[in-house]
Order: sequence, then C-alpha cells, then structure tokens
Amino acid sequence: MTPRRGDGPDEPTFTERARREQLIDATIDVISTRGYPATSLSAIAERAGLSKAAVLYHFPSKDKLTRAALEQVMEQFSAYVTERLARAAGPRDAIVAYVRAMIGYQQANRRQVRVITEMLLDDGGGTRLKTPGSHDTHGRRQALANLLMEGQKAGVLREFDPQTVALAIGGAIDGVIAHWLAHPELDLDAAAAELEEFTLNAIERRS
Repeated sequence: MTPRRGDGPDEPTFTERARREQLIDATIDVISTRGYPATSLSAIAERAGLSKAAVLYHFPSKDKLTRAALEQVMEQFSAYVTERLARAAGPRDAIVAYVRAMIGYQQANRRQVRVITEMLLDDGGGTRLKTPGSHDTHGRRQALANLLMEGQKAGVLREFDPQTVALAIGGAIDGVIAHWLAHPELDLDAAAAELEEFTLNAIERRS
C-alpha cells in the first residue's frame, strides 16, 4: 500500500510528516538540554532513535533542521498569543492579554524558550542578538505597537511613540524571562502581574 500523501502529489506523505515532527521534537530536546553549539545531527538522531542517514533523508543539514525547529516554535508562540488577543474586549484588555500571553507561553514551554534564546543570541553569554531585529520574528513587537496605536485611536491611551514603547515593554518582558531562565525560583506569576502594572502605568492617560 502506498503511503497517503497530503494535498498534492509533491506533498510529503503522512508518514514523512510524522517523521519530520519527530525529528523537530528531538531537535528541540537536544538544543534545550545541550545548547545549540553542542547540537549535532548524530545527537538528534540518537534522541529520536533513528539513524543519522534517516535524519539526512528529511533534513540535509543541521542548519535546515534547527531552523525548522525554531520556525515551528515561533509559529506556536505566535498562535498562542494571537488566540488570547482574540478574546480581548477592547484595546486596553488586548495589551494586558499580550503581556500575559508572552509570559504564559514561555512559562509553559521552557524547552521552546531555550531554542529561541540559543538560536537567536550569540554564544558569548547570550546577551547580544546574532542578527539585529531577529528577536521580532513573526512581528511580535510590531503586533504590540499596532495594539498601542489602536488604543490611542480609541482615546484610552495617552500620546506616545508606539514603536518606542513597544520596544520598552518587549524588553522588559525579555528581561524577566532571561532572569527566570537563569533563576527558575523566580515567581513568574508575580512577575507577570508586575509587568502588567508596569505596562499600564506607561501607557494609560494620566489625570
């Protein structure tokens, strides 16, 4: 029996898709536990319980496989945030939902956060972006800037530069997450509440 294919003749079979997902999940495990520099196709194959040749059949290089893993993580991250923004009753609630979702996804997906930090930050202590602007994959900062602009148009937020404030709020979120990764004992729920208050103090109209 020929394995069923997806929507077209050139699409991978369902078995091939499942194998690719298995390899991506193994890649996330290896990067999150060993770090990106120590991640190899051999290590990924061992984690997946496959031969290196089987890995190469689906992904021709470490770069292709790790980039596929990062892309999947970012897509899941974006979908998580988008889903929660859709429930917001208005611009102010949407901004609060954004802050909470940014923390919530990372709190629930520590392995995936490690993939993001390992692949987007340099190897010298993890504090400098390898590619400036790469932290805004899938337009996370721009999405926040758009929410801020909507709040200003609705008259519920004070006047400010949305791009600058989005960078400030995003930087605060990233800073808290970076500290939490290094110090897991941090109360991330309490930190999220503080970030929400910080954000509202920065954007709401002052009497």
